[in-house]
Amino acid sequence: MKDILQEIVATKRAEVDRRKRETDLQALYRQAETPRTTRHSLREALCSSSTGIISEFKRRSPSKGWINREADVQSVVRAYQQAGATALSVLTDTPYFGGTDDDLRAARQVCSLPILRKDFTIDEFQLVESRALGADAVLLIAAALTREQCRRLAETAHQLELEVLLEIHDQSELDYCSEYIDVLGVNNRNLGSFHTDVANSFRLIEQMPQEATPISESGISNPDTVKELRAIGFKGFLIGENFMKTEAPGDSLKSFINALN
Repeated sequence: MKDILQEIVATKRAEVDRRKRETDLQALYRQAETPRTTRHSLREALCSSSTGIISEFKRRSPSKGWINREADVQSVVRAYQQAGATALSVLTDTPYFGGTDDDLRAARQVCSLPILRKDFTIDEFQLVESRALGADAVLLIAAALTREQCRRLAETAHQLELEVLLEIHDQSELDYCSEYIDVLGVNNRNLGSFHTDVANSFRLIEQMPQEATPISESGISNPDTVKELRAIGFKGFLIGENFMKTEAPGDSLKSFINALN
C-alpha cells in the first residue's frame, strides 16, 4: 500500500524550501519575537478540563476528500469556544487538508483558547511561522522525523514559547519523548495507510510515561469512547471530522459535551 505520509512529507519539504525563498525572513523573525500579551497553555487547559475536547477546524483529508469545503473558520471556532471546547486545532496544510495560514490567523483573532497549529512540521522555519501566526502549540509527528530532529525541533519550539504535542502511533516511538514534550498524543490513524483503530489508544496508555499529558487523536465519534479513555488516564481528545461533517460544528460539539456530562 502506498505510504501517504512519505508523500506528504516530500511535498511539505518542497513547500518549505519555496516559502523560505519567498519570505522576508527578517520580518518574520521580528514578528515571531513580539512578546505575547496573553499565554494560552494547551497542557494546562487539558489538565484542568473536565472534558478535554480539542475541537479541530478541518476542511478535508487525504482519505475522505472534502469534509466541509465552504466552512468559515471564524464562525466555526467562535461556535466551538461557546460550546465549551477546551482547545482548538487548526490545520494549515493546503494540498492535503485544504487549510491555510490565514485560517490560523483568523482563528486567533476571535478565540481565547489555546490553538494548536496542525501541520507537518519538519523545519525550524515552520516553528517561527507558527509563533508569528499566533499558535500556542505545534505538532511534531514521530513517524515524519528522526529522534534527533524531533528533539531539536521541540527544543526550538520551547525557545519560541510554543508548547509541543508529540504524536506517536506505536510503542516503538515512545523513545521520541524528551523534556521538551508537553503533550503526548496517540494517533489512532496510521499515517501510512490511514487505517483507523481507536483500540490503539487503549493499547498504548500503559506504556506511556507517567509524567505525560496523554491525548487520543482520530476516529473518536462516540461520547462513551471518551468516557472510557478518560477512565484510563487520557486528558484530551482531538476531534475534527465528527464535528466538521455537520452543518453546525459548534452545535455538534455542544451535543457531544452534553452527552459526556
